[in-house]
Amino acid sequence: MISKSTIDQVYEVARLEEVIGEYVNLKKSGANYKGLSPFTQERTPSFMVSPAKQIWKDFSSGKGGNVIAFLMEHEHFTYPEAIRYLANKYNIEIEETQETLEEKQVKDTKESMFLVVQYASEFFETNLWETEMGKSIGLTYFKERGFKDETIKKFALGYAMDSYDDFSNKALKKGYKLEFLEKTGLVIVNEDRKVDRFRGRVIFPIRSMSGRVQGFGGRILSEQSKTAKYLNSPESEIYHKSKALYGIYESKQSIAKNDVCYLVEGYTDVIQMHQSGITNVVSSSGTALTVDQIRMINRLTSNIVVLFDGDAAGLRASLRGIDLILEQGMNVRVCSFPEGEDPDSFAKSHSSEEIIAFLEEASKDFIQFKASLLNDAGKNDPIGKAETINEIVDSISKIPDVIKQEIYIQNCAEIMQISEDALFSALAQINKRNKQKGTKRLISNPTAELVKKTVDASSKVNRAFELEKQIIAILLTYGDLELNFEDIVLVPDEEGALVHKTQYMSAKVYEKIFLDLQQDEIELSNEAFKNIFYKLIALYQSSSEELNLEKVMQTEDLAQNEIIADLIMKEEQHQLHDWEKRNVFVKDKGSEVVQLVSETILSIRRYLVDQKIEELQVETKAQHENQETLQEIMSYQQLKKVLSNKLNRVL
Repeated sequence: MISKSTIDQVYEVARLEEVIGEYVNLKKSGANYKGLSPFTQERTPSFMVSPAKQIWKDFSSGKGGNVIAFLMEHEHFTYPEAIRYLANKYNIEIEETQETLEEKQVKDTKESMFLVVQYASEFFETNLWETEMGKSIGLTYFKERGFKDETIKKFALGYAMDSYDDFSNKALKKGYKLEFLEKTGLVIVNEDRKVDRFRGRVIFPIRSMSGRVQGFGGRILSEQSKTAKYLNSPESEIYHKSKALYGIYESKQSIAKNDVCYLVEGYTDVIQMHQSGITNVVSSSGTALTVDQIRMINRLTSNIVVLFDGDAAGLRASLRGIDLILEQGMNVRVCSFPEGEDPDSFAKSHSSEEIIAFLEEASKDFIQFKASLLNDAGKNDPIGKAETINEIVDSISKIPDVIKQEIYIQNCAEIMQISEDALFSALAQINKRNKQKGTKRLISNPTAELVKKTVDASSKVNRAFELEKQIIAILLTYGDLELNFEDIVLVPDEEGALVHKTQYMSAKVYEKIFLDLQQDEIELSNEAFKNIFYKLIALYQSSSEELNLEKVMQTEDLAQNEIIADLIMKEEQHQLHDWEKRNVFVKDKGSEVVQLVSETILSIRRYLVDQKIEELQVETKAQHENQETLQEIMSYQQLKKVLSNKLNRVL
């Protein structure tokens, strides 16, 4: 178990904007930073980071919290994993309390799998540098590819012995369970026999954006072998090929800094480009590009340059995959290397300056490149040319920006030697067809009307939720302020009858709220709000200093942190709207806090009075207008009138 002193030190040292900046391309926006949501598909920034408050909020997904919450949400770390990651990042020594054997055994499957593949990565790397076979076969191969020692170590390249059970035997001796060796695909188990998956291969560890090893790629070196040249880890709980990009960990900072990502096909392409100084490059590992991979790049930049081999087979098929990039609203360019060259060979034979110059000069806008390529294939065939035009226009239809669409139409008309009107007409037909498909899907959804009714109904019953939410927002923002409040109290008049009277008192905001709710015996109905409420009250009562939000959010409870981040950051996006309809009065930042607090408490009181009147009205109907109940209703109506007048409301 990690000690509390280590956890406190991690929270104190970790900087939210630095950590998130490794995953999201952040841009300065006043006192805050903004960027594209790393959790949803979007084209305009709705993700905000507050360095002053050390809180982030994603307005598109609703997620939010502190630095730990981000790592738990984005990287799917457990709470201890996130602490360890940050401790390593900021060179904080981890102090641990004694961990029992039972605690070790209950570690979840996923974490055990990560531990296994991390051990395997270190094992293969040790083989490469410290064994005779590793040095003579594996290291020699990498040297022949032109890789320097520092490059080999940067990518943690390794070597797997040409043995059926060398790795599995040593892993088992180290205490790693066969169950997890099999789950990660490192070992294949057949009845009474176990076989190492990677044998006689050089190893390429595949890391996540945070640097955790997820799986491996292995290349066979024997020319006589009948097995596949490249072998990857199978799909598992920690490795999904469609969601992985080779080199993303090593390249992420450079991609964000240069605001462009070069996309290649193979592992060695990435490594050789890095060694040549082009460090903003990743590989889809020879698979067709997926939406998940594109979104991963989109977190860092909206610009992609796809690098093709000069004699790349299946280029036309690859173009279909790149249409996905256009659908994400990203800017795509294509660079084709000279015949017989690929990124690996070109980078090996040219200097960094020459590579950069070539990429800038040879990169073409994707639509222009596709139009030129397909036009060459069908220029002497009228039917083929018509199909080509439809293909190009279909790609253009996927671009969300209508201005870009028009520019591409103009360029294609020039390349294809066809009128713009014809292309615009074809585009309109495609858009109409797509729109009709979308409408049919909506109409065929029998739950659409039900959802609408549910939303309408929920808007009527969420009044208490919004009021309680506002209470928490006030406590977080103004809780420790001492102010003068006016209140309504019942006092006897000269004849002894109780009447409502206004009196004034000085109190801190949290005291005013707590005492008023206690006096009226009001308990927050939302469990999450209730937990935060009592936590904040306890912190205010026990400390003479200002509320430390980082202390409040030092918890594994992501739901709580999400609520707090939402309330703290809401004003950064926009002022809440339509709350007046729910008797909640949100003020601008410069408005009087006293009025905000008073109106919120009065609104809660009035809401409860409304509820009580409704209950009594149901009761009196059942009792056939019981006079006692009617008198009680009249008393509550009188109180409601006082509260309404106080709220400047008209009944």
